[in-house]
Amino acid sequence: MHILVTNDDGPPSNQSSPYIHSFVITLQSAGHTVSVILPHQQRSWIGKAHFAAQVVKPTYFRPGNLHQDDGTTHAKPLQSEAGSDSEHEEWVLVNSTPATAAQLGLFHFFQDRGPVDLVVSGPNYGRNTTSLFSLSSGTIGGAMEAAVCRKRAVALSYAFFSRDHDPEIIAGASIMSVKLIEHLMSHWDDGVDLYSVNVPLIEGIEGKRVMYTYALQNYWASGSSFTEIEAKDEENEDPEEKEVEIREQEGRDEGGEDVRKRRGHKHRHFSWTPKFSDVYQSVETSEPGNDGWAVKEGLVSVTPLKANFMHIAELKGELKLSSQSSVPPPKFYALIDYEDSYTQTIILGALSSMVSSKNYRLIPTNDELPSPSSPFLQISSYEALPFKHIQDHPRTTLVNSCVIRKALIRKHYLAHTVHTYLVKHADCELKFHVPVTLDFEVDYAEFLDDALVEAYELHESFTRNEGKAATDREWWILKPSMSDKGVGIRLFSTKQEVHDIFDQWELDQSGSEDGEDDNDSIESALADANPSVTSKFDSGIITSQLRHFIAQLYISPLLLPGYQNRKFHIRTYVVSVGAIHVYVYKQMLALFAEVPYRAPGISIDPQIHHGLEAAVDMRPHLTNTCLQPDSSNTNPTVLPLHSLVSSSLPPALLSSITSQIYTTTSALFRAAVAQPTNFQPLPNAFEVFGIDWLVDPEGKVHLLEVNAFPDFKQSGQEEGRGVVEGMWKGVLGIVLRGPGADGGFFGVLGGEGEAEDVQEKGDVESKWGMKEVVDLDIGRR
Repeated sequence: MHILVTNDDGPPSNQSSPYIHSFVITLQSAGHTVSVILPHQQRSWIGKAHFAAQVVKPTYFRPGNLHQDDGTTHAKPLQSEAGSDSEHEEWVLVNSTPATAAQLGLFHFFQDRGPVDLVVSGPNYGRNTTSLFSLSSGTIGGAMEAAVCRKRAVALSYAFFSRDHDPEIIAGASIMSVKLIEHLMSHWDDGVDLYSVNVPLIEGIEGKRVMYTYALQNYWASGSSFTEIEAKDEENEDPEEKEVEIREQEGRDEGGEDVRKRRGHKHRHFSWTPKFSDVYQSVETSEPGNDGWAVKEGLVSVTPLKANFMHIAELKGELKLSSQSSVPPPKFYALIDYEDSYTQTIILGALSSMVSSKNYRLIPTNDELPSPSSPFLQISSYEALPFKHIQDHPRTTLVNSCVIRKALIRKHYLAHTVHTYLVKHADCELKFHVPVTLDFEVDYAEFLDDALVEAYELHESFTRNEGKAATDREWWILKPSMSDKGVGIRLFSTKQEVHDIFDQWELDQSGSEDGEDDNDSIESALADANPSVTSKFDSGIITSQLRHFIAQLYISPLLLPGYQNRKFHIRTYVVSVGAIHVYVYKQMLALFAEVPYRAPGISIDPQIHHGLEAAVDMRPHLTNTCLQPDSSNTNPTVLPLHSLVSSSLPPALLSSITSQIYTTTSALFRAAVAQPTNFQPLPNAFEVFGIDWLVDPEGKVHLLEVNAFPDFKQSGQEEGRGVVEGMWKGVLGIVLRGPGADGGFFGVLGGEGEAEDVQEKGDVESKWGMKEVVDLDIGRR
């Protein structure tokens, strides 16, 4: 479970907040994800208050050793500090109340960890039994705030009988509390908003009975709960020391003070000194069954409450905890560890939306699996996937990538995949929707002519272009086969221009090395001296992979006057499931170039690429979002495709475009399946691809490339986030819940707010927006 913890006693302190650290450690040891947000100082007796006129400011607490008071507080979080260890645990402290902390923890912090399943407020330093304590309790106030936010909540308090806080007794109370909380979560009564739990700090608490109780209605009997003091005595009083002074009254009776009778007003101050003797006396004279009575008897008290302080009368008697874990095993365990927090948050939200929290349990590593054969979902980067585990447990492990899929994601392999398929399927959609593409391999510019010997189409194009003005030529686009983020993309139309491009890369490389290294290969030049990208972005290129290139016939784009006639391409999210179903997410994105379009022959800029004479200004041609400045409201670079219809894109044209994308995607994956060496879909794997398309002025769609692990954040941005969120819900809906009555890979049916599941393939399209384009049985089991 993801458990949010707050309290009213503040960060760990042996003096005034001695239980919180032990409790958090025990929760974590039980396998729960724990997020902690606390008031920065003592806020006891404050109830469910908020400071309406105060700006709430966080600080960041890094716990030290248990019971050592050696934690540290910092003004900035770990990720904001250069060179900091991001693996160190960090809690959030706020200069406000427990109720405010609960709100901020639910809605403003910890979003990358997924939705909160339970809020625990406490463990409080002292009991919160009977109405006199409960109505003022900041601990119950924090839980009550969570409850009115429609989250399950537990107010947890430790009732101590001695100031000698034995670490073993505290540990026992923490173990008992975690066991009880797990039981309550798995047996939550529909009529309950929150539980107020009081655990006596006594030896052997793990073996004590647990009782459903009601809150004893009691009243102050001794008059005022304030003591008169002189003004100078209370100035600069430490709230932690005052709470210790108040709590030291627990466990002993007090006599009342004489009240002096005065005439007129006398200036004095007042200190909160509640008369605990009133509480203890009311408990002594009460009937069994209430919360105060249970704690007095050394029993654990569980008081079911509504969010209006009313207890649930139907729950009473002893609460039986099983000797084993109270939480039934989930349908599957999930390790969600994506590469960026933007996508991580979206995936966790989709998982929570599509699958009930009782059916899965998040774990931090696969080492937390109860056994290697436990049902297991992992969504992470390709490098982090446990492929040996996948192979050994094909029926219980599901991951978000196949091992081999280079037939699609490597540009030169993709060209080969299409060419080979067309040999046997000459009239399939790929013939009409894939530009003429040539692939070649070159290490050094001096060998370029040898590499292009068999590029007959390219030589014929050069011949046709001879003597023509730049604006009248046939243009080609050059792409390194295994690069991304626009690295190395160039335009050319003559043999000399393509030579100039490669010569310039080698010149850049040799200039950057200052003669210290003889390695002036093309791949090194691209990685170390790419003039259009590395000045703004880390190219992240593996140099040994940049010797493969493709040359693709340049396609003039469809231009939309309503969007400044900027070139755009369409990003489509496609999911391959098992062996093999392929779905296209019907909501697509339009990704625009930075500046209005100019044809290649017009956009010559002699200042681009270190003065190369015939270089082309690439800004009108590159629609890759990582190359764009921050999107503005007037010139956004990412928009949902359907949003263009009302202004510039006729509905009939949009329908034609999407229809072409569906049929071409189908043919593309059928072509990939025909390359079993380079594309091997697995029954226990799915993968999301980002496929890019260009539309020409006639409305014809052309395949550009297929991206594995697409950059959802770059292409999602603010305008496209809804598309990315909807896509991930559809993906997890398909792989975890259907279609069909078997409930997906793990046999899961239904999610939070999703009472009905899809039963037919058509329901997948209508419910989750996923258009099935491939349904093949390729014999992999």
